[in-house]
Amino acid sequence: MVVAGGDERGTTERVLTLLGLLQQRRVWTGPELADRLGVTPRTVRRDVERLRTLGYPVHASQGVGGGYQLGPGQDLPPLLLDDEEAIATAVSLLAGAGGAVAGTGDAALRALTKLDRVLPTRLRHEVRALSGSVESFGGGRTPVDPKVLMTLARACRDEVEAGFGYPSGSSGSEVRRRWVEPYRLVASDRRWYLFAYDLDRDDWRSFRVDRMTDVSARIRPFRPRAAPDAATYVQEGVASRVYPHQARFLVHAPAGTVRAQIPASAAVVRPRGSELCEVLSGAASLDFVLMHVLLLGHDFEVLDPPELGRRCRALAERLLTAGATISPVPDSPAVQPRPLP
Repeated sequence: MVVAGGDERGTTERVLTLLGLLQQRRVWTGPELADRLGVTPRTVRRDVERLRTLGYPVHASQGVGGGYQLGPGQDLPPLLLDDEEAIATAVSLLAGAGGAVAGTGDAALRALTKLDRVLPTRLRHEVRALSGSVESFGGGRTPVDPKVLMTLARACRDEVEAGFGYPSGSSGSEVRRRWVEPYRLVASDRRWYLFAYDLDRDDWRSFRVDRMTDVSARIRPFRPRAAPDAATYVQEGVASRVYPHQARFLVHAPAGTVRAQIPASAAVVRPRGSELCEVLSGAASLDFVLMHVLLLGHDFEVLDPPELGRRCRALAERLLTAGATISPVPDSPAVQPRPLP
């Protein structure tokens, strides 16, 4: 490995300082930058060219109000953050990962794991202290400890085994230690899930993060296995596998239309051409899931299970009977106009 000399290290530090200045203010003149950096305007021009070579679109303009300006580029170049900006960014990402902003959880957590790689140790306690004061309200996700999310995200990133206490048994009162090979953290509209290979059961599983206790990661790495799609696996589990009854329907409506009517946590919607879709859902009773599909307002057919077809006929007969017993409502007498005074 070649170690940079003093001049090269000084140039790198100066160019990074120049980048930080350009990100702080919209326009800088050449003399202003030279004064801040303690160099000549000619050195500033050379450093600007170095930034352009690295992909930063630095524009230069002449005349009154002109100078150097950092503009938008086709690609997103690396950002340079000072301590306060890094802390603020980490805390904001923690809030997003917790579900404070709809639809941003996954992206926020990915960005947070990248920032975690380079965040100095001296800033970590400040991030933890500030994150404790960040809350959200409304119908967001079930709250989870940001430290647990970070531990699991690092384990997924570094491909090391993770362990945690998790309820087991029909009542969920018994907590057992589970060791897994973590692959992905998946966010639904209500909760965070860990998609992992369960080493005890030798199979893929999804785990609710809010139910975990005493989460830790081993140093022991694992070799990644061929895995099913994480989001699809977790969604199917949340929408159907956790329930005693599962049902499949062929709905006579486009998949996009039906997805807009059903939360992702309630059903899996797969397109069947442009005008049909398959709906997979589960519930504690077949009547319950049947009524949900009926209330969508589209024609549909039962694909599975066979007994659901019998429930359809029984429900139809019940509705017909209920409709036949309704007595006709007599017409109200016509309201006569009142004579004008």
